Amino acid sequence: MKFETAEGINPIDRMKVVGQSHDRIDGPLKTSGLAPYAYEHKDIADVAYGYIVGSSVAKGRITRIDTAAAKAAPGVIAIVTAADAGALGKGKNNTAKLLAGPEVDHYHQAVALVVAETFEQARAAASLVRVDYARASGRYDLTEELKVAPLVGGSGGPNSSAPPIDRVGKFEEAFAAAPVKLDAEYRTPDHTHAMMEPHASIASWNGDELTLWTSNQMIAWSRRDVALTLNMPLEKVRLISPYVGGGFGGKLFVRADAIMAALGAKAAKRPVKVALPRPFITNNTTHRPATHQRIRIGAGKDGTITAIAHESGSGDLPDGGPETAVQQTKLLYAGPNRMMAMRLAVLDLPEGNAMRAPGEAPGMMALEIAMDEMADKLGMDPIEFRIKNDTQVDPENPKRRFSQRQLVRCLRDGAERFGWSKRNATPAQVRDGHWLVGMGVAAAFRNHLNTKSAARVRLGRDGTVTVETDMTDIGTGSYTIIAQTAGEMLGVPAEMVVVKLGDSAFPASAGSGGQWGAANSTAGVYAACVKLRDQVAQRLGFNSADAVFEAGQVTSGNRSASLRDAAAAGDLVAEDHIEFGKLGQEWQLSTFGAHFVEVGVNAYTGVTRIRRMLAVCAAGRILNPKAARSQVIGAMTMGVGSALMEELAVDKRFGFFVNHDLASYEVPVHADIPHQEVIFLDEADERANPMKAKGVGELGLCGVGAAVANAIYNATGVRVRDYPITLDKYLDRLPDVA
Repeated sequence: MKFETAEGINPIDRMKVVGQSHDRIDGPLKTSGLAPYAYEHKDIADVAYGYIVGSSVAKGRITRIDTAAAKAAPGVIAIVTAADAGALGKGKNNTAKLLAGPEVDHYHQAVALVVAETFEQARAAASLVRVDYARASGRYDLTEELKVAPLVGGSGGPNSSAPPIDRVGKFEEAFAAAPVKLDAEYRTPDHTHAMMEPHASIASWNGDELTLWTSNQMIAWSRRDVALTLNMPLEKVRLISPYVGGGFGGKLFVRADAIMAALGAKAAKRPVKVALPRPFITNNTTHRPATHQRIRIGAGKDGTITAIAHESGSGDLPDGGPETAVQQTKLLYAGPNRMMAMRLAVLDLPEGNAMRAPGEAPGMMALEIAMDEMADKLGMDPIEFRIKNDTQVDPENPKRRFSQRQLVRCLRDGAERFGWSKRNATPAQVRDGHWLVGMGVAAAFRNHLNTKSAARVRLGRDGTVTVETDMTDIGTGSYTIIAQTAGEMLGVPAEMVVVKLGDSAFPASAGSGGQWGAANSTAGVYAACVKLRDQVAQRLGFNSADAVFEAGQVTSGNRSASLRDAAAAGDLVAEDHIEFGKLGQEWQLSTFGAHFVEVGVNAYTGVTRIRRMLAVCAAGRILNPKAARSQVIGAMTMGVGSALMEELAVDKRFGFFVNHDLASYEVPVHADIPHQEVIFLDEADERANPMKAKGVGELGLCGVGAAVANAIYNATGVRVRDYPITLDKYLDRLPDVA
């Protein structure tokens, strides 16, 4: 099915199953411990354990690996190094190779795998592997390397066709002439995904065919990259990932656990399981890169933006890409004179790559403070300043309108709900005992991406509907919304739908990432269900054009039959995919929202506490409000972490992230998060897809950090532009205690 024109009325619009707050189908399995995660498949016999040896240098060359002591250790079955593995390729989505040798690209890059009968034996033997290096000098200081970093194209990839500097109008002239100006710099640190489940895989060979039970967000991408890395035919690789214990972008791509498990299983001639220890997750896999951002805004005295520029610098390994922190600024606010640019420094730190809302998350952390600072200079309410500069067209291409854009309503409705009118615009004026109290706001923005997605749907003789697609559920609720979609299309409750996910033997879906998963994967299921509806109608002798599927019955005119009757002579199976035409080019597809935060800052200690939070989201049709709310409050929680505590500390001497565990990389806990409220505007975007849905999982994060920062400023009068906002950055500037 090709989606080329705005969707009219379709069966999803009935909203009898879709759009309802259905409990998670996978919930009972997960809470009872019956959902098998990658490391836990107990039906695989004779499994051995692998433990990775990581490089202890960040850059250099392996001169010698001595495995004699490790091979003699109890229980050891095999040891794999680059010399044993032979020539390996590299996946399209991997910046660095996944097995070092002889060159080392970054700290904790895998240099060997020890396979043993037990995990403890493998770990003990791994400590006996002796690796000698010729250490080379590396580049680990982003501030220093940005001084010589080149400009890079605006869409982020190494083959980007976007210009290094994106210009509209004459920014420099307009900025110089503006009566009110802001020129400020902001910094965001490196972040790690800190998902609950580690990267883990079990590999098993059957002749020349490889099966990997792994924890992965994008099955088709990673199957391809496993084949490329191991130099084997794609059809010989099968990936299985039915349950993923969190990913946040860290499991978009195949990582060392999968490749080393495959190499270990081949060497041991039996299945091998590998899980990355927590320190390896931080330094062996990927992270969100730090950014240095400069924002300049010029406006008339009435608050109309006449010039806006956003420049960002980040770093990555050679052949990597930038953190695209200027993306949202191209689209969020009006202004005739514009300039966006990015610089990419070469760093020898572990690979920088996607983390929840890449680009917009750190970009909004800077832009939405800048908007507040500009409102303060103008003497305007920060909500009114944003509303004044709203736009219904792409500022860089005014002929292209937004398919839907309800940012103003998000701000207005949120302000009323949050009690914004009670906010004191003068900072440091509101107290509650020892606490300085302030409110902050930020816009939320994340683009919607349409991607091809396929599914197979089967109607069984008992009336059960089965959906198969390689879509993954990373804690987002994919099982449930896919069941709801099939149920709506075929007129049965979600309980009558069996959903099978995360297997490369199934049709390739959009996968889970970039908040595109829900809308695209369900659209693929919709397409397959349209085909199945035609088959059902044909078998029943009905006209498919006017057939109505409802309550387990199929009705056409004055005739009616049970849905299961259509499969009485045998199962009916339909497979199709959704693909997209030019609508996404003719219309700008985006999601919008507003975040409101109230904080208390202790006047004596400077400790910041979140008091309450509100998110108002405009993201097309909400397929399951209960699951969507969970996504948003989780994103809001992550935003608090980004604002107040999350930061990877870089050892600039030896080139690694020091706080590489959950004890020293701090994330919010229950006590940090008080009341959270989420409001979804009632909308359906007929230009997005047949589901008329977009995404919320990353929209809920974008802007939260800035809302917290703006609330701290309102509470204390202290502006911090360097995240996270820790005590050392503002304690000495707090108002005197009266």
